Amino acid sequence: MKTDRRTFLGGAAALALPAAARKANPALTVSTPMAVPDWAVLQRRLLDANAEACEAFYAKYVDADDALRVFARWGANDGPDDAAEATNDWAILHALGGSDRILELTHRFWEGHLRQYAAARTIDVPIAREGMYFREFPVQMDWQHNAEGLTTFNCMGLSSPRDARLTERTRRYADFYTGRDPSAPNYDPERRLIRSLLNGSRGPMLRRATPLDWAGDPFDPAPFHMEHGEASYRQTLDHYAEYGDVIGDNPLNLQATTLGLNAYALGGGEHYRRWALDYLDAWVERARANNDIVPSHVALDGTVGEGWWKGVYGWGFSPVVPQTGAREDRNRVPRSITAFMNGTLLTGDGAYIEVWRRQNARLNGLARMVGGTLSVPTMHGADGWYGWKPAPYRTNGFEIWYVTQSAVDREAAGDHPWVAFLEGRNPGYPIEALNADLARVAERVKRREQDRTTPATRLADWPIDINPASVTSLIQTMTGGLHIARPPWSRTSPPQGGVPLHCRLRYFDPERRRAGVPEGVAALVHALGDASTEVTLVNLDRHRARTVTVQGGAYAEHRIEAVIVGGRRIDVSGSAFTLRLEPGCGARLAIAMRRYANRPALAFPWDRA
Repeated sequence: MKTDRRTFLGGAAALALPAAARKANPALTVSTPMAVPDWAVLQRRLLDANAEACEAFYAKYVDADDALRVFARWGANDGPDDAAEATNDWAILHALGGSDRILELTHRFWEGHLRQYAAARTIDVPIAREGMYFREFPVQMDWQHNAEGLTTFNCMGLSSPRDARLTERTRRYADFYTGRDPSAPNYDPERRLIRSLLNGSRGPMLRRATPLDWAGDPFDPAPFHMEHGEASYRQTLDHYAEYGDVIGDNPLNLQATTLGLNAYALGGGEHYRRWALDYLDAWVERARANNDIVPSHVALDGTVGEGWWKGVYGWGFSPVVPQTGAREDRNRVPRSITAFMNGTLLTGDGAYIEVWRRQNARLNGLARMVGGTLSVPTMHGADGWYGWKPAPYRTNGFEIWYVTQSAVDREAAGDHPWVAFLEGRNPGYPIEALNADLARVAERVKRREQDRTTPATRLADWPIDINPASVTSLIQTMTGGLHIARPPWSRTSPPQGGVPLHCRLRYFDPERRRAGVPEGVAALVHALGDASTEVTLVNLDRHRARTVTVQGGAYAEHRIEAVIVGGRRIDVSGSAFTLRLEPGCGARLAIAMRRYANRPALAFPWDRA
């Protein structure tokens, strides 16, 4: 694979802003009155409703020491990663324009849960006897769960890029995987692999895992809601009876590259970017050598053999469900596509997403009639392909299209109602989606008010589904972005956590020197193209002008060439521009842009050279 684009658009020139934008003075002024759109009112109402509900949630489920009020234990079902997910989407909520109080609580909870699980210890599980966290990171777990636990952390830089503690912590976390920290020998730089599915701040597990390693110490599940429906501790152990094959690399480990991305974007240096790309490139090569299928197992010597489909969460992973005795397909390989999206974000190179286009084409090429229906495989074992589902294979089709913006990929993305709106076929979507999220906030508030559990009768995963933060419609309508997290945002993509924000536009308040739209401002992205974005910005305040800085992408990765408003073209040739909205005024802007032209940076626009 060619990697020469790693050196493109480096230095200050890549992130240069017009002088007016650097000084946070308006590059253009909008003085045309606009009737207040219903979607704008709903956006502001949703931002406020989220903030109020999240604060009430915090008061009930977090104690005075900022620890989660639950029965703390180790385990993939209900361990530290689930505790960390209690404030999912709060960091993004603030970055969109939510209250500063939300950001304060987000940071307080992160610190509190780190202390809580560093102090929590196992008795039987060997790795966590001295603390479930070591050096403020899980001691040893798989990257399905590590990534979920980092959902909040990986988005903190959107609002706090100058936080020295966040920067230091991000570098430390990343160095558990770059090979620069000898105390955590997870990464083999010569073979470009992470040595085990189970890894963390105490290094990799280089033996077969036991059910105890996954399930945690013995306990009585009777007082608790059990996500998988276990009625006894024995069933909890049996859930993990076939989870032993962890030695060697697994594509889920690629989620660690988000730490490298953030460490680089926070100014940590080129070596973090280089590590993420070297590791990703190794997997690009493995997929190409494996008939265009991303393998789920790489041996410690770096080879991909006939057992490429093996490993926990791999292509051939269909363990027995103890409650039913039936086998359940748990292939989690598709989740790793978000790491390849990191590759495109870091380089602008579409070759990383091309891996997934080729894989989908390969699987569709295997289609055959099964029970009278043309079907494609989703699993592979010793006897070949299985897990047949109706054709065509469209898993991750949405992500592929979002990155490529190619008409060739559009069909596989499916007919999501948001995309129908962007294509002009569903004009009512913003109102419907914003109202749905308002209803979701209200439903979560009601669940909190009716919740009669106590800290002694709830596990760490219990508050996740009561957390009221509802941001999907805000991400879509305001930023033209993806919410790749719970709940599922696409019918063809699996829910997951720990991924960066992928969006077309992001906003900043230059007067208050913070991320997010200024108070009283709302934004609606109407259309996305390969080289264009259309957005309406409106100031709902009838008495005070507002100034907003508009940036291309969450990481300033998209270069804005020009803005066209009211028939006037303003050249930008940078990653951001600043707009003054007079009281009660608004406008629809057409933005010409070159996507993925800049290296990612989390510094606010006025702090970039």
